[in-house]
Amino acid sequence: MKRLRIEVRGGVQGVGFRPFVHRLAGELGLAGWVSNGGQGVSIELEGQEVDAFVGRLQSELPPRASIHSLAVSHLDPVGYREFEIRESDGSGEKTAIVMPDIATCVDCLREMFDPRDRRFHYPFINCTNCGPRYSILESLPYDRANTSMRQFEMCCVCQAEYDDPDDRRFHAQPNACPDCGPQLDRPIRDAADAIRQGAIVAVKGLGGFHLIVDAGNDAAIRRLRERKAREEKPFALMFPSPEAVEDSCELSPVESRLMRSPEAPIVLVRRRVEVAPAIAPGSPYLGVMLPYTPLHHLLMRELGFPVVATSGNRSQEPICTDEREAMERLGGIADEFFVHNRPIVRPVEDSVVRAMSGRELILRRARGYAPLPLTLKRELPRTLATGSHLKNAVAVSMGRQVFLGPHVGDLETSEAVDAFENSVASLVALHEKPINRVSCDAHLDYRSTQYAERLSIPRVPVQHHFAHVLACMADNDLDGPVLGVAWDGAGLGTDGTIWGGEFLRVENGRFTRVAHLRTFRLPGGDRAAREPRRAALGVLYEIFGDAVPDEPLIRMLQRGVNSPRTSSAGRLFDAVASIIGLRDRCSFEGQAAMELEFAAEGAPSDDTYPLELDDGILNWEPMIRAIMKNPSEAAARFHNTLAAAIVSVARHAREECVALSGGCFQNRYLTERTVTGLTAAGFKPYWHRRIPPNDGGIAVGQIVAASWS
Repeated sequence: MKRLRIEVRGGVQGVGFRPFVHRLAGELGLAGWVSNGGQGVSIELEGQEVDAFVGRLQSELPPRASIHSLAVSHLDPVGYREFEIRESDGSGEKTAIVMPDIATCVDCLREMFDPRDRRFHYPFINCTNCGPRYSILESLPYDRANTSMRQFEMCCVCQAEYDDPDDRRFHAQPNACPDCGPQLDRPIRDAADAIRQGAIVAVKGLGGFHLIVDAGNDAAIRRLRERKAREEKPFALMFPSPEAVEDSCELSPVESRLMRSPEAPIVLVRRRVEVAPAIAPGSPYLGVMLPYTPLHHLLMRELGFPVVATSGNRSQEPICTDEREAMERLGGIADEFFVHNRPIVRPVEDSVVRAMSGRELILRRARGYAPLPLTLKRELPRTLATGSHLKNAVAVSMGRQVFLGPHVGDLETSEAVDAFENSVASLVALHEKPINRVSCDAHLDYRSTQYAERLSIPRVPVQHHFAHVLACMADNDLDGPVLGVAWDGAGLGTDGTIWGGEFLRVENGRFTRVAHLRTFRLPGGDRAAREPRRAALGVLYEIFGDAVPDEPLIRMLQRGVNSPRTSSAGRLFDAVASIIGLRDRCSFEGQAAMELEFAAEGAPSDDTYPLELDDGILNWEPMIRAIMKNPSEAAARFHNTLAAAIVSVARHAREECVALSGGCFQNRYLTERTVTGLTAAGFKPYWHRRIPPNDGGIAVGQIVAASWS
């Protein structure tokens, strides 16, 4: 007889891990117990097959479980007679990994659409393999009493399932049925009828509200755009089935896998057929997703056609989670409301992903992914990172893990700032351990930086592009040295100018600026992000000076008034888009660069323009002069030239590892050309996988930077 004590750390709460341990112990004739705790799961085993248990524990995990560490201690036998699941132990540090919400599994779907099943058409069906997790969790450990499901007392039948080791719902914390669980305020067919009639319907879902309209009703979509104040930014579509998506879109194997995955994100795919013009103006891509909750499955089965399913908010505001709040903020947008009585504890948006060089690239990290941690190679001080001003997401570190919270958004409104502060409080409180320091962007005008300044703990400001590179390194488990390529719209540089086209050598927590794009002035400063013509005038003035036709913006440049210098790659994209006649004004950030990418994909080429590297400065002037002579072939050649320039600087820097980060590397054409060129030249390119390359991942880099200070 042997007795073992096993401490398991990792993704082991909310994934059916304790029921799995109970069944495995039973199969091997072992006695003892298993319990959730603030750090993970604790197991004690006694019997003759304890060694076999340890081996199978690691090789036969439940689908969503993951083990990060396993500590085994040998103890003297005490004579356990049975194996039991004990009450959770909430004492000690709260370091357990919180699981994200998981899309409805095939077993629950089969039951929900079976007229003989007691959960037939029940919109809150779930089991240990699927359902709400992070969005209903109030505190650790993950037990029903610590979730918003505690107000729904299980009926005797659900309780019997919960207590039965042979049942799929054994210790499924959100377990419920029509007799004892959450309820809708109206039949689903009422919402379906309203959508068919062209209404905008606000539907309370898993982590917040969706605004839903018929994707085939262009007038209804335009009405939604007008009310939501969202001029042209593409809307996401929810399709009733994978087959329906395949009828409308071109899907690669990677895109198909992502769409069907338990994370169920919005996937950017190329459309095959024409859709309502107002869905994604000017874009060959659609953001598509499948139903991921029982409620969505029932609604889409009732409708049988795709719908626009966009976040329940006004532009620049956070998503609504509470029905009273929704009535106030969405009252002027939605025609009807469709709600349920399960409280949403934490707002969680839909995640957005894109296939890039044969693997997934997360563009917006939220439902299905957050707040799963990145595990780094060394211990980190307990740090809060407040992220950036745009596409904000916050992070906290504990031990070797960095927990990146879900997407918050742009901190442009008081509502968004409130959501940011709530996200900070929520993520910090979850693990109930004091924060020792705060890391933030070096730009003092960012709301996230101003929040960090108000905290009475040591503050570590981090240069924006350095944080980008460190985030990519953390995402790829790199130590350095690396050549980091950080290209985006804007970030405050160490010299007081606006950076954005940077090549940084990073080693031992420090960086050196190896090279950058030639600078130019931006008349109007931040306004140039929405008016590409301003960036174009800045570029042309840099080349031709006073020969550029006189207008108020040129006078600003001549006097240097509100015209900061920038090396921004993002603004260079905007300038070229304006010069070749694609777009002079944008209705959302990055629109001109997106359209330039689409134009390049539509007319691919291997040709490049001249672009000179002189004393660490990439001089784009010869390229711009060539573009002006023949704008019609500029889009692809412009991208090719930038990709070739990265290879050129890599040769100059002589660093084997090259990390690509920043919003410009959301561009598939640019990224794939760069990866191909670097690989062919003998370099090792790295780009983002689990966290966004845009500012949504920058908090991770801020934490890594703080760990070196």
